Amino acid sequence: MSVKIIVGTQWGDEGKGKITDMLAGQVDLVVRYQGGNNAGHTVVVGDETFKLHLIPSGILYKSVCCVIGNGVVLDPEVLLQEIANLKKQGVDVTPKRLKISSIAHVIMPYHKALDQAQEAKRTDDEKIGTTGRGIGPTYTDKVSRLGLRMLDLLKPERLKEKLQKRFAATDLEGDIDEIVKTYSDFAKKLAPYIEDTSLFINQAIKRGQRIIMEGAQGTMLDVDHGTYPFVTSSNPIAGASCIGAGIGPHKIDQVIGVTKAYATRVGEGPFPTEEEGETEAYLREKGCEYGTTTERPRRCGWLDLVVLRYAIRVNGITELCLTKLDVLDGLKKIKICTAYELNGERVSYLPLDLDDFSEAKPIYDELPGWEEDISAVTQYEELPINAKKYIRYIRNLAETPITLISVGSKRKQTIHLLEA
Repeated sequence: MSVKIIVGTQWGDEGKGKITDMLAGQVDLVVRYQGGNNAGHTVVVGDETFKLHLIPSGILYKSVCCVIGNGVVLDPEVLLQEIANLKKQGVDVTPKRLKISSIAHVIMPYHKALDQAQEAKRTDDEKIGTTGRGIGPTYTDKVSRLGLRMLDLLKPERLKEKLQKRFAATDLEGDIDEIVKTYSDFAKKLAPYIEDTSLFINQAIKRGQRIIMEGAQGTMLDVDHGTYPFVTSSNPIAGASCIGAGIGPHKIDQVIGVTKAYATRVGEGPFPTEEEGETEAYLREKGCEYGTTTERPRRCGWLDLVVLRYAIRVNGITELCLTKLDVLDGLKKIKICTAYELNGERVSYLPLDLDDFSEAKPIYDELPGWEEDISAVTQYEELPINAKKYIRYIRNLAETPITLISVGSKRKQTIHLLEA
């Protein structure tokens, strides 16, 4: 049995898609356990780029079966478009290779309208930076027991009855018959993919198959453990994988944390190591830091080891993957945050109070950079001495082994190592 979780250690966009793609060639199943189409993965295979929003990147391997678990909130229209796009690119997306949980909750048109209306009403200080894709309101309906699940779409009469109750409960307005027709049509197309995915995954574990569990976003956007309220509406952390896929925690073997060699954030909320001016522009342009789903420019800054150590703790991370190391090429000096100054004191922990976290000033160590282009390096020994010093510095202060280093978006631009 081998069940690995891949989790982001920052605010998402750490490069989890590439890491999942790299490891997926060695497994049988890749399972997405939370989130929706408000995030995405960009995976480069050869000269072709694949943009994925709901389907795990394991779909790019013919031998891998992908699963969208019950913890995901799903927009059927977006999923059907994603399937169509992948097929156009020559990817085999059949019911044998893609499974959708019958109890995953569905994003409806009114969820998107509510999402956008709620954000519009917030003041500038209150804005979350939501993508407006209906993720939050769908999770709200889920916990309010007003949600619709994939299996409901398969029965038009039940769907109509539930919509009538949902509209009556909150004075929603809309053409229920039109929604029933549209979503019943979606359901007919997706029906062959829908099944009890918890049963499917557990049977695969029993057979000894190898599985990767992947989430969307990152630790600092977790609704419980992130910078609340500037967070997503679900739990990206490793523990949520058991709930979002329907398996027991004793079946997890490894938790792999993915961190950029620097840091980024999309949307509002505190970001202690955020840079402005030339440094931010350099990182954004060199790192192509624009959202896969929204194309919004990402806020950029230095790597924050306080955040990284926090993520290691709350996820139980057993090893790290360091991505986008090549983006730091050409910088004469590289800063790395090791602690904060808060109320005149040095603290090495992450403040849970948002006001304190917003006021925390990063305390930096400065390391020498390297001039060389490392994007073609495939062996750790071939890296510039200062790049190796930077990697060892992260490993030592994080007290967690680094087992993979990415120096570009392509599969071959990867360095595998046992210990940095």
